[in-house]
Amino acid sequence: TDITMDAPPQQVRVSFNGETIADSAKVLELREAGYVEVLYIPRDDVCMEFLRSTDHATYCPFKGNASYWNISVGDETTENAAWSYEEPFEQVSGIKNYISFYPDRVKILVD
Repeated sequence: TDITMDAPPQQVRVSFNGETIADSAKVLELREAGYVEVLYIPRDDVCMEFLRSTDHATYCPFKGNASYWNISVGDETTENAAWSYEEPFEQVSGIKNYISFYPDRVKILVD
């Protein structure tokens, strides 16, 4: 499949339950044929203290194995709301050490 990656000049903020989970100007935008583009944020720009690793995993024949996190802020938790390809395939190796978030489980603001 055709996958393209860009680094758009934009600021992206991710929040959940009123708390900023990620804030970055070094976002990668991944486009895969037939899918909505997906934003990936460098792990260094993610507040990992709000993320809890889960046992959930998925496999993509074009990107590899994805690991997932719950996000917890206060007494609110959204399950498997963030994911990352820890060892992505060569074609998409640029997303290593980047995390993405489901836009229906967190608030994503793009400036």
